[in-house]
Amino acid sequence: MTERRMARRYDLSLPVSVRLPLNREPRSHSGHTRDISTRGVYFMMQDDLIPGTEVDFTLTLPAEITRGTEVFVRAHGRVIRVDKRQDDNHETIGVAAVIERYDIIRGEGFRL
Repeated sequence: MTERRMARRYDLSLPVSVRLPLNREPRSHSGHTRDISTRGVYFMMQDDLIPGTEVDFTLTLPAEITRGTEVFVRAHGRVIRVDKRQDDNHETIGVAAVIERYDIIRGEGFRL
């Protein structure tokens, strides 16, 4: 199989908060990343999503990674693949999303 990725992927498990902008849901869905690049992200969560769904999400980069204060990456993207996994009577949803735009926000005074 030919590698189609155009950006380097980093294996990082980071907290992620996901919202569905089209539905304007009042609550966010939490999860964690498995890997991330400048063009995409793969995250794990409990809630099912459908390919093509637009998502807004916020990643938290801890001070240990940034060598300073926490940094938040607020992004908008689109789901391109959903993987359902069953482990110990527990279903986990893996979501691959393309990042369409993002902003980097320093931790001081920022709230999710």
